[in-house]
Amino acid sequence: MRYLSGLTLSMSERPVVAFFLSDRRPAVLLPMLERGRAEDVVADGVDLFSYSDEDGYQGALQRAIDALALDGKRCAVEYLHMRALELRALERAAPETVFLSLEETLPGLRISKDSREISAMRRAISITEEALHALVAKPLIGLTEREIAARLEQEMKRAGADAVAFVIVVAGPNSADPHKEPSERPVQVGEFLTIDCGVAKDGYLSDITRTFALGDIDDRLRLMYDVVLRANAAAKAAVKPGVAAQEVDRAARKVIDEAGYGEYFVHRTGHGLGIEVHEPPYIVEGNAQRLKPGMVFTVEPGVYVRGLGGVRIEDNVVVIEDGVECLTTFPRDLMVVS
Repeated sequence: MRYLSGLTLSMSERPVVAFFLSDRRPAVLLPMLERGRAEDVVADGVDLFSYSDEDGYQGALQRAIDALALDGKRCAVEYLHMRALELRALERAAPETVFLSLEETLPGLRISKDSREISAMRRAISITEEALHALVAKPLIGLTEREIAARLEQEMKRAGADAVAFVIVVAGPNSADPHKEPSERPVQVGEFLTIDCGVAKDGYLSDITRTFALGDIDDRLRLMYDVVLRANAAAKAAVKPGVAAQEVDRAARKVIDEAGYGEYFVHRTGHGLGIEVHEPPYIVEGNAQRLKPGMVFTVEPGVYVRGLGGVRIEDNVVVIEDGVECLTTFPRDLMVVS
């Protein structure tokens, strides 16, 4: 809805549905209290079907279905986002309509970014990196993972984020769990500290991971870091137009496999990035989709050893005509945090 119309209406118990048809102007079902805001954004280019709290939404939805002659048609819906509330209401109003997955029916609708979108992502990345620099410039040892996460969120907002998309802060044995929530455990000397974070700016997102050394670390951890750093570089070097997405995954995995850590690389090498944190293209074995200019995605190989720790180094890249541009600039060499 935001991508095609510019509307960012709040979701609640009041359904909101946007319809985009091939042969007529779009339409939006929305509560009366949102109508004024919608009119400011879409002007005269969209038909609005609004409803009051007293009347409820089903009557307005039926009017929209009838006006659009939707019943009996094929309608693609966002399987990854649409709630059962809206889908069941649509099925009642249009019992003869076949509802399909938008992601499967129209794959790659947002897969190539234009210069405006990439500029917004550059701003989001710059804000995230500024916040990371500010965070690690101060002592962190002895703080809990949750305290570090809270500090990072403050730095992100101070740097100009419209919103904090997510923050993962894990250290020591917790860093061996890629998506573990920040805990009350204090971070300690001799451990890895992994921070995965992103912000929203002008509707677009960043997604960056860096792993830091908390003081001196042993050789086992340094070796793990070196392997992941080389895998990150190998994957980025494989990116160019016409290359299958799975080849980028294979380039990273080859480095990690040859170093003997293959079983500890437990996720794909990357995913698309834009108005969502995860969107196509997916950089994973089995995806033969060819890369093309304008695709933006993450490159984030990792190694996670239970009881020891984990390393992930994540960059955001864009495919360009003659190869790849790395949008992230935060240092990748192992940084020691006091």
